[in-house]
Amino acid sequence: MKATSAIAVNVFRESVRDKVLYNLVVFAVLLIAASYVLGQLTAGQDVKIIKDLGLAATSVFGLFIAVFIGIGLVSKEVERRSIYALLAKPIHRSQLVIGKYLGLCLTLAVNISVMAVALYAVLGYMAWGVAPEVAKTWDAPAMDPALLEAIALILIELMLVTAIALFFSTFSTPILSAAFTVGFFIVGHYSSDLRRLQDVVNAPAAAALSRSLYWILPNLAQFDVKSAVVHGQPVSAGYMALTLAYGAVYITTLLIAATTIFSRRDFK
Repeated sequence: MKATSAIAVNVFRESVRDKVLYNLVVFAVLLIAASYVLGQLTAGQDVKIIKDLGLAATSVFGLFIAVFIGIGLVSKEVERRSIYALLAKPIHRSQLVIGKYLGLCLTLAVNISVMAVALYAVLGYMAWGVAPEVAKTWDAPAMDPALLEAIALILIELMLVTAIALFFSTFSTPILSAAFTVGFFIVGHYSSDLRRLQDVVNAPAAAALSRSLYWILPNLAQFDVKSAVVHGQPVSAGYMALTLAYGAVYITTLLIAATTIFSRRDFK
């Protein structure tokens, strides 16, 4: 446990020192702030636009962090040949994989929190001094706590994407790992189309394949509640619990697969 924690802390420190990471976070925060200016151009829709752009920026730039840092968690050690020094220590390979995953998840949590604070700061400034009759026309309050539900699901989704990137990085090159991870992310948001494909095609084999892919590939669309939250539609506690449980099960499965592959990999 101590070794896993030490690895996680070390990954977090390395990620914090990464200038690319700083640039992504700063750019995301600036984009959230710029949404205030864009919101002023649309009368009556300003708060909604700020929320839309703020949550979208949090998701997109969080994805960049998850993919481009996640794919290097293991492959970077192999390329630098520092993996030999690590494995020479009394550290199990599973501790190395899980520690690196937890370190990047901690990095994601900190950066998502910074973006969330920036979003609420812009919304707070926007709502300050607004007449009550104007605020009543909004679908949801500017400082709506429900935004935290959307942000929480964004974080879980990014943790799942990180697990996917880490899984591929245990046996593939960084370029292929990034391509596979982005591909899974795109397909995961359109997985429901795979389920409907069996009702459109006449080929039983294609229908069976689409049905299998629907159950195997991650369903990332269910983590996206941004539109519902922005329009003031409630997200039930049951939905949140089921989605979080789904993410936890899928992440656990990927980590088990990643540790199994990495444990059997020969670095000689």
